[in-house]
Amino acid sequence: MATESMFAWLGRRIKSQNTGSVMLIAPLAAFELVFFVVPFLILVRMSLNESAQAGPYQSGFTLDAYRSVLDSTLYHDLVFFSFKLGVIATVVAVLLALFYAYAAYRATGVRKSLLLFSIILPLLTTLVVKTYAWRPLLAPNGVLNDLLMAVGLTSSPIQFAPGMFGTVVGQVYIVFPYAVLAIYSVLSTMDWDTVEAARDLGASRPRSFLEVVVPEALPGIAVATVVSFAWSVGAYAAPSQLGSGEQTTFAMEIESLMLTAFDWPTGAAFSLLMLASMLVVSLAVMRLLTGSVGGVQDV
Repeated sequence: MATESMFAWLGRRIKSQNTGSVMLIAPLAAFELVFFVVPFLILVRMSLNESAQAGPYQSGFTLDAYRSVLDSTLYHDLVFFSFKLGVIATVVAVLLALFYAYAAYRATGVRKSLLLFSIILPLLTTLVVKTYAWRPLLAPNGVLNDLLMAVGLTSSPIQFAPGMFGTVVGQVYIVFPYAVLAIYSVLSTMDWDTVEAARDLGASRPRSFLEVVVPEALPGIAVATVVSFAWSVGAYAAPSQLGSGEQTTFAMEIESLMLTAFDWPTGAAFSLLMLASMLVVSLAVMRLLTGSVGGVQDV
């Protein structure tokens, strides 16, 4: 009798815990359903429309929009440039973020607070405003060119922006805080005694950094790489504000297809194809870097 009462009590306990877990997850699940799953399904349906002239919602199913995207040389060039910008911005942002996060990790007191506050401060400003702020700095008649000519390094203005240089600078500025926070969150859990032990065994500062600090930071580097790459491949603000006509990404083309040409099926198909390709590349990068983490731990 006592045993049956105990099992009944355990059953009620487990049931109440499951109910509590469901109640905690329900708001997040509802949010994802309303703001991600439903719009995604609408986008899929839109990409299968028969004609671009009858609006975004109509009857009929066809794969013509996907064929037009896959067969278009223009779209191929846009995809190539988008991925090139993603690789360049990611490499620059992650390298700078690694050293910045390491400096913040090693700093103490007011210096640590200033380093962390200065990386969080840009996140409090809207994306378009902080991107546009680079234009008076990088323009041919901007502050940077005035400074270079004042000190005699150049005799005429350099076209930093609009152009590729300005686009990369703007995109790195956008993703840099997220990369720093991802790497710093991992470094903050690292035991500094491990680095000290490596130095006691004869490792120089650069070698201890490369062979101890970097492997410890690899999980954060993996997250920073994926976030920076995904955001940079789909960049819109930086290339539109700081680039020229040659710096057109697929996101800018989709905006033109949707809001200017009103070619809803092609824009939706292009979006879905790029989403799939970015997901595949991001998973491959994450697997490669996390595999490196496992290899380092095994050693």
